[in-house]
Amino acid sequence: MRFVARRVGFLLVALWAALTVNFLIPRLMPGNPALAMMGRLRGHINPASLHALEVAFGINTHQSLISSYFAYLNNCAHLNFGTSLLYFPQPVSSIVAKALPWSLGLVGISTILGFVIGTALGAVSAWRRGGRFDSVMPPIFIVVSAFPYFWIGLMLIWLFGLTLNWLPYLGGYTETVTPTLTWSFVFNILDHSVLPAATILITAIGGWILTMRNNMITVVAEDYVKMGRAKGLKPRRVLWHYAARNALLPNLTGFAMSLGFVISGAILVEYVFNYPGVGFLLLQAVENEDYPLMQALFLLITVTVLFAIFVADIATALLDPRTRNSS
Repeated sequence: MRFVARRVGFLLVALWAALTVNFLIPRLMPGNPALAMMGRLRGHINPASLHALEVAFGINTHQSLISSYFAYLNNCAHLNFGTSLLYFPQPVSSIVAKALPWSLGLVGISTILGFVIGTALGAVSAWRRGGRFDSVMPPIFIVVSAFPYFWIGLMLIWLFGLTLNWLPYLGGYTETVTPTLTWSFVFNILDHSVLPAATILITAIGGWILTMRNNMITVVAEDYVKMGRAKGLKPRRVLWHYAARNALLPNLTGFAMSLGFVISGAILVEYVFNYPGVGFLLLQAVENEDYPLMQALFLLITVTVLFAIFVADIATALLDPRTRNSS
């Protein structure tokens, strides 16, 4: 219980710090969203129009910083992040809610698959250290993972989208198709997600292979693994139940952080494929100086990473009780 209490306390302090920083940064910047929008309209800034926009964006220039801070915390608790500048007059929360499922479906599933496949390949590679598999597979994936996201994506578009014309490469679904809860629409979405998902998988697997292989090489030399072999247990059982299970623990935090960053989406991948996820939405918000939308997305990413790390710490403590006493 003390371990969980310490982790909860750290989570609350980090969450408060993230909220505070997210509150201060936009207010330390010159101007405000209303001025930015009037500047985009390139017209004379009428005081009445400016005041109307400030009211729409929830800006009160006559309110003290402390009062604004507590009002901001209250709005965050009610998921009220203001009005979007780019999609005015839509609220930020509804815009994020529309983009979030796309990133969760594409980047989330791709990240989990990359972790599972890379971890399994890394474990087998270390178990057969020095063999043909260990000499060929890990170097190939590690080299490929060094290539930028956008380059892999462009190559896949050129090969499978333009040259072979096998798969669609723009958007989340065909624009002429009406979104409905039918199998044809689901397959249309899956068809559009193949190339961006493959891009994420190709660039993510190499890192997991390398980290799992290094962890496994250390664990294989432990006495309990040697004892399992000496007892005559099947090599497969020793590999997965003795070695891989313990070598996996250091990777949990990294995997949790990867899941946390799923919310931000793979910005470059979503941009290359024009995929309607949170990453593409964040890029649009930055390009168009949409301060309320940027602020909500930054906060969402930070909070998600913090909760993912918290869950990873709890999972590590359950799987390895020694970490409870060392923390």
